[in-house]
Amino acid sequence: MALPTMTGDFNLTAAGIDAAVTQVSAGVYLLGYVSGNAFHVQRVGRSDEDLNGRLHDYEGQYQHFKYAYCSSVRAAFDAECELWHAYGGSNNPLHPARPAGKNWPCPRTSCTHFS
Repeated sequence: MALPTMTGDFNLTAAGIDAAVTQVSAGVYLLGYVSGNAFHVQRVGRSDEDLNGRLHDYEGQYQHFKYAYCSSVRAAFDAECELWHAYGGSNNPLHPARPAGKNWPCPRTSCTHFS
C-alpha cells in the first residue's frame, strides 16, 4: 500500500479543524509543527469514525495537522500503519493498535508487530 495523500498543513485549533475537516468520516492524521517549508511529524494517528472529532482531542497539544479521509475502518488502519512506518512520531513510538475485535495484519509485509 502506498502512503495516503495528506491534505494540509492546517492550524490545530477548533476553527482550523472545523474549516478543513468537514466530513464525518474515518481518516488518518499527522500532528506536528511547521518550520520553514517543512512539516515535522510528532504524532501519527487515526479515527475509525469521526476524524474531525478526534482532531479536537489534540487542540493545544500540537501546532499543525495534515489529514486524509479513508473509505473504511480497514483503510484507516492500513493507512495509519503505513504513515507510522514512514514517519513514526516522537509522541507515539508504539505500532498502531488494531481496531477492537479485528485480527488484521499490518499492511507492511516486513512488519513483525503482530506476529
